[in-house]
Amino acid sequence: MFVPEPDREPQGETGFAGIGCRPGDVEGPDEPVRRKRERVRDKAMDARHTTDKSKLPSRYVTEGPERAPHRSYLYAMGLTREQIHQPLVGVASCWNEAAPCNISLMRQAQSVKKGVAAAGGTPREFCTITVTDGIAMGHRGMRASLPSREVIADSVELTMRGHAYDALIGLAGCDKSLPGMMMAMVRLNVPSIFIYGGSILPGSFRGRPVTVQDLFEAVGKHSVGAMSDDDLDELEQVACPSAGACGAQFTANTMATVSEAIGLALPYSAGAPAPYEIRDRFCATAGEMVMELVAKNIRPRDIVTRKALENAATVVAASGGSTNAALHLPAIAHECGIPFDLFDVAEIFKRTPYVADLKPGGRYVAKDMFEVGGIPLLMKTLLDHGYLHGDCLTVTGRTIAENLAKVAWNPDQDVVRPADQPITPTGGVVGLRGNLAPEGAIVKVAGMPLDKQVFTGPARVFDNEEACFEAVKNRQYAEGDVLVIRYEGPRGGPGMREMLSTTAALYGQGMGDKVALITDGRFSGATRGFCVGHVGPEAAVGGPIGLLEDGDVIHLDAIQGILSVDLSDDELARRRAAWQPRANDSTSGYLWKYAQTVGPALNGAVTHPGGAQEILSYADI
Repeated sequence: MFVPEPDREPQGETGFAGIGCRPGDVEGPDEPVRRKRERVRDKAMDARHTTDKSKLPSRYVTEGPERAPHRSYLYAMGLTREQIHQPLVGVASCWNEAAPCNISLMRQAQSVKKGVAAAGGTPREFCTITVTDGIAMGHRGMRASLPSREVIADSVELTMRGHAYDALIGLAGCDKSLPGMMMAMVRLNVPSIFIYGGSILPGSFRGRPVTVQDLFEAVGKHSVGAMSDDDLDELEQVACPSAGACGAQFTANTMATVSEAIGLALPYSAGAPAPYEIRDRFCATAGEMVMELVAKNIRPRDIVTRKALENAATVVAASGGSTNAALHLPAIAHECGIPFDLFDVAEIFKRTPYVADLKPGGRYVAKDMFEVGGIPLLMKTLLDHGYLHGDCLTVTGRTIAENLAKVAWNPDQDVVRPADQPITPTGGVVGLRGNLAPEGAIVKVAGMPLDKQVFTGPARVFDNEEACFEAVKNRQYAEGDVLVIRYEGPRGGPGMREMLSTTAALYGQGMGDKVALITDGRFSGATRGFCVGHVGPEAAVGGPIGLLEDGDVIHLDAIQGILSVDLSDDELARRRAAWQPRANDSTSGYLWKYAQTVGPALNGAVTHPGGAQEILSYADI
């Protein structure tokens, strides 16, 4: 992998000095930067002249006399004859004006296009949707979040299929857009590179760094009179000072970390904050590199293997990442036809040390980790101590071990611990199962002391998030309660909402470690405390969580991996016989369609048969 050097040293952007490498040093011997760039471009130019387009999808729209009408459309957009007969590269962006997560993606896409063009490809830019969780959080809009992952994957697939593009570069900025774009890549199986738009810079409130997590928790403080209207107003104006996705190890940065570990993103590219100019250099390089993948016919399913998925789960656990990864990794695996469910993810979590001291459980944000060595630093210590498969292929055309060969440990930092000196010996995310969760559940324990990882208490049952939030806001619960939010699963919601508003309010009230919360919905990567999500089977299909009553005693044990209720099998059977399915108000539109097809959280909440049932991949048409 090569990242072009700037004309001058970046001003406090990269933090590569002192750790033994710079982004351009990930592979190959040292040589003058300009010469190295020329070598990469020469390879790409060779690819342009030797690519046999008879084997590429775009031949259906650009080659032969019968495609003259198709070519006329391309000429109408200013393309030259040469550009028309080059490989066509889809540049898919999740740009929108909904939130800062995505606002820089269109700018970055222009750099991608320059790289593609420089390497002998013809870029074709298009956009897809994004639902930004920070905006959708705490109201009915959150039901659109997880389904948006499927829409993103589906819409990218349809655009690529409809226009017969040969390769894909996907840019994503917020939560579900990252797995959605990666799902599209492995589904289509054309040469692809993933690009994360980068994280937001931390805000500053009265001399201390803050993130949007502090705002959600401030709502709880405000509700009990611990924060004034003026203070809340001041905080909301400074918490998010730039473009970029939430800066802590919430879902966006978790899946960004996954993108490098799974091999679909260039090394270092996922760590750089959105405002840093180095992002544009990564984007241009990705444009060049995808043409090399076309020439070598290296495809996403060559990269996303069982071992690569295990690597991805490992970095999630080691970084204290979001529980949502336990949904998204099985969904990506499903596109490849690889069996890899929540329990497979949890097994890896169980044996992985937690080493990256990142918020919400730790002290640092993505910017901090990038400046001390980035995701390669985290991966290097995991590789050196036997937690990663080094032989997995990546989009550089090299293996994980080859990419990391020149990464040196940075001893002058405490963001990432050596893997043999972890923060805790097991991962920051834990899988649970028991009579309350036969299909599993998941909890984030990063930053939680061991004595807080076991909890027993009476159930306080709510049939939707709004009811629970109102109870929390009005302090209508007791210390020691286990709050239960149900009928919020993939089918029951529908849409499997996140519960950050509720959990953050509990922390803001000072009760975050004094109660527990379980749900068949999801939690944000920003959630702290004993909060168990993805409980399956969900209530809407008659799962045990739908049979609970107020006062039932629930046991949560993240050390042993148990989620159970003190009810006999006979009592559960009696209640199940009396249980009646509940209707919801999503009786038309996309949410209705989603509810008809979505599967259980155990397998990633997917909506189609996946790669295992595939007869012909798009890449081979």
